[in-house]
Amino acid sequence: MDGCNLTTVTHFILTGLSDLPEVRYPLFAVFAVIYQVTLVGNGAILLAIGTEKKLRTPMYYFLANLSLLDIFCPSATVPKMLDNLLTGNHSISFLGCALQLYFLITVVGTEVFLLSVMAYDRYVAICFPLRYTLIMTEARCAQLTAGTWVAGFLNSLLHTVSTFRLSFCKSNWVNQYYCDIPPLVALSCSSKSVLDMLALLERGILGIGAFLTTFISYIYIISAILKIRSVEGKRKAFSTCASHLLVVCLFYGTTIFTYMRPSSSQRSQARHRLISMLYGVITPMLNPLIYSLRNTEVKGALRRVLCH
Repeated sequence: MDGCNLTTVTHFILTGLSDLPEVRYPLFAVFAVIYQVTLVGNGAILLAIGTEKKLRTPMYYFLANLSLLDIFCPSATVPKMLDNLLTGNHSISFLGCALQLYFLITVVGTEVFLLSVMAYDRYVAICFPLRYTLIMTEARCAQLTAGTWVAGFLNSLLHTVSTFRLSFCKSNWVNQYYCDIPPLVALSCSSKSVLDMLALLERGILGIGAFLTTFISYIYIISAILKIRSVEGKRKAFSTCASHLLVVCLFYGTTIFTYMRPSSSQRSQARHRLISMLYGVITPMLNPLIYSLRNTEVKGALRRVLCH
């Protein structure tokens, strides 16, 4: 696979977190526990929302979808990573790599759109409380949610097809513990102009559009909260969106820090792999903790579910 021949790539080799046996097995234990905590935490959120009638509102309807995404996101990468750590076999088939990339981009893209929808929901709830039930109807919530999932699937399909239409002739060694667009594109000897234009268009229209929707919504939300005269009123208004705001900051902060940093040296590439775990592994685990700790209704519902 060395050189620039046009030998067809049938599989890729994923860069592991560590090849040292004394490190691999502790890492396997740590990430297995993190994965289990993620599944249990988000599953508990889904169970609480599904069984508690008080939580059947638009905000918790969107939160249930966020918990689904937080289950799917690590499920796209962590099982393969655990297998690599346990067996030392870092090989992944061409089709397996394509499927992993497709599902991962679907989840990340859908979450970007869903966070902007959740920000809009909080904007309507705080800025137009009397009209909230008229604006955020069940049909409107279903349409917005379906739109985020459809947009995520279509966006991922476009990127996955464009990426795997490239000719991979430099190497089959993916410098990441999962299949991702930047390390795969780095292996290609094809012209990347179309892919670069697609990435620029997608980031410019979809990514920045979703980010601006979230950002502008919170500008109006904060402005409306500051206009409330009573301290108790400000506290109650802010508590309704504090958890979501923290999740937004955590998601965008880790994602931007991962994809906007140069990674030319081996040390920076290793650091890049570790940082990518923040949004792919750690953030999905923290999201249910943030909502359960910051939201009294979720805490009450979880307590009743656990007691039963």
